[in-house]
Amino acid sequence: MNKQSNYKTEQKERLLGYMKENAGRHVTAAEIHDRLKEDGIKIGLTTVYRHLDKMVGQGKLARYVIGEGSAACYEYTGHVRRETCYHCKCLSCGKLIHMHCDEVIGLVEHVKQEHGFTLDMAHTVFYGLCSECERRKHEE
Repeated sequence: MNKQSNYKTEQKERLLGYMKENAGRHVTAAEIHDRLKEDGIKIGLTTVYRHLDKMVGQGKLARYVIGEGSAACYEYTGHVRRETCYHCKCLSCGKLIHMHCDEVIGLVEHVKQEHGFTLDMAHTVFYGLCSECERRKHEE
C-alpha cells in the first residue's frame, strides 16, 4: 500500500472515529471538516462528503435533510438501520432533536387510515420549542 492510500485510509478512519464519538448527534459535513482540520488532518470538504456518502451507503451513517436550504446532517448508526426516526426542530434556537418514539407510530397509522395519506417519516419534521426555549419563554 502506498503512502497516499494510507493517508486516505487515515482520513476515513478519523472521520468514522469522530462520528462514533458523536453517536446520537446530528453533525454536518462542515462541522466534521472543521474538527478534523483542528485535529491536524488535512482533508478537503469534498473528500469529507465522499466518505460520508460511502458510509451512508454502507449503513454506518444516516443522512437527514431538514428543510430546504439547510445542510444535510449525518448520524452514526453503526450497521443498524432505524426505520422509526423522527425529528423535532426548535423554532427559536434551531436545535434539531432526533428521537425514536413508538408513540408516533399511532399518528402515522391514524393519518394513513383516516386521511388516506402515508407519511414519509424520514422527511417529516415536527416544529415547536425545545424545553430550554420553552422555559425561557415562560421566564420572560
